[in-house]
Amino acid sequence: MKEATGDLSMTAVAIVAIAAIAAVFTMLIWPNIRATINRNTLCSQAINCTGCEGDVRQCMYIPADGGVPMPVPGGCPCDNEATP
Repeated sequence: MKEATGDLSMTAVAIVAIAAIAAVFTMLIWPNIRATINRNTLCSQAINCTGCEGDVRQCMYIPADGGVPMPVPGGCPCDNEATP
């Protein structure tokens, strides 16, 4: 019976550890990954890019709904292949 209690305790510890790792990933790591993916996607569709200021160039993109061109949040890296 003691062995079964020990197995249950280890299962509970494993579940809590997995939940803690998932929470840290969801709150701290995933937003940065998502923002980087979004910015890279917008930079690949960039238009009207200006010259480099530091390591960032200001570019515009056309929203998916076809509205007015908007600036890429945070700018695009200067090594981007978008046409100026």
